[in-house]
Amino acid sequence: MSSEKTENSEYTGTMLDRVLVLEMVRVTEAAAVAASAWIGRGDEKAADAAAVEAMRMAFNDLYMDGTVVIGEGERDEAPMLYIGEKVGGAPNKGPKIDIALDPLEGTTITAKAGPNSLAVLAAAEEGCLLNAPDVYMDKIAVGPGYAPDIVNLDKSVAENVSAVASEKGVKPSDIIVCVLDRPRHDKIIAELRDIGCGIQLIPDGDVAGVIATTNPETTIDIYMGSGGAPEGVLAAAALRCVGGQFKGRLLFRNDDERARARKWGIEDLDKIYDLSELAKGDCIFAATGVTDGSLLGGVKRLRGGVMTTDSVVMRSSSGTVRWVKGEHKIK
Repeated sequence: MSSEKTENSEYTGTMLDRVLVLEMVRVTEAAAVAASAWIGRGDEKAADAAAVEAMRMAFNDLYMDGTVVIGEGERDEAPMLYIGEKVGGAPNKGPKIDIALDPLEGTTITAKAGPNSLAVLAAAEEGCLLNAPDVYMDKIAVGPGYAPDIVNLDKSVAENVSAVASEKGVKPSDIIVCVLDRPRHDKIIAELRDIGCGIQLIPDGDVAGVIATTNPETTIDIYMGSGGAPEGVLAAAALRCVGGQFKGRLLFRNDDERARARKWGIEDLDKIYDLSELAKGDCIFAATGVTDGSLLGGVKRLRGGVMTTDSVVMRSSSGTVRWVKGEHKIK
């Protein structure tokens, strides 16, 4: 069953037809269910491998000619779902779709049975997702309803917080900021403490952290800090569907990472990317919870050989958001 936040039944004529939108949930469900067998068992690699294999098999049941543009790594680094891999059951016949994916966002979370691990993917027409290299990205995001460019990576922490507080009509100390709990963020955290902000530190899962800014129930106003660039593209695809603002700038630690970026066609290494530059055109975002979190509930194994899943699927062209509750018979 599903419930819709928004509905628009008009077909837009893009290659991402409505059938494919709903089928993407099956893909993230498969990955989440496979990974759930490893919750709390302390084996990150096994959890990730299970999610990857299940997601790959589910993709190949879909009528599409898909290409992974953001995946588990480059071909010589990943056994499957690598960047450039072809997926889908209709090569050279079906619609050409670019895929960004993270079969298990939060491998450590899953291994330790922590909150907010997800199976996530984004899909768009060919050429519409940034081929982000596997490097870090400096990120800042807010939900919908603010003036354009309310936040920017060229502003200080205090300036960004003050700008959002002013538009909300509250004091800067009333703002709540989500930050990954990492030593590299000590300076950001110290500046936020000086302002008196509330800080929600998360152990992992910055896709969920970015999306949390769009949900008033989380009370999170801003997401700040650096995380994986691939996750930045996934989060940008989600914000394209539900509204919000996102800025991202690639961060490079060495010449090898800079060379990797140029390999994927990125020439301006200091560029600040806007939402629409990371995920263009008609986008789909789908996610299924592996463990319970702020966005989605986790996979539950019930008596009688039944598992339940909690998913969301969004589409940018229609603004449709579907929250999908699934029941699955354990074979």
